[in-house]
Amino acid sequence: MAPWRLSVAVVLLLAACGASGPAVVLQTKGGPVEVAVEIANDDATRTRGLMYRTTLADGRGMLFVFPTNEVHDFWMKNTLIPLDMLWISEDRRILGIRDKTTPLSTATVGAGVPSRYVLEVPGGFSDRRGIAIGDVVELRGVPAG
Repeated sequence: MAPWRLSVAVVLLLAACGASGPAVVLQTKGGPVEVAVEIANDDATRTRGLMYRTTLADGRGMLFVFPTNEVHDFWMKNTLIPLDMLWISEDRRILGIRDKTTPLSTATVGAGVPSRYVLEVPGGFSDRRGIAIGDVVELRGVPAG
């Protein structure tokens, strides 16, 4: 088989098997909750975040990956939709949750504790899915910060 045909066959096989992008799996009392995520792991993507988006589908989000474990504060400037923000430790436990943040606000939003990751999901998602502080988090296909 020609090398290019083999490459095409592999791509088609992966697509058929449902190969997916990065995800965060939250281990809640009610069972696992999977969120397909975009990764924000450099200054430019972390600065832009989910600004200017008019929708964010249920089960989708953005994972902010930081190079160090520090207190990470956010704001909602230029963010048009309410979000839930989840602060996640280096050992992958939820440390803090701020739900239904106010769109377009310049007020600081934070958990007040050092974290390595912050997950943003649609507003109200945490409550609907039973996500709580202390839940264990699994990162799938997430590059290091």
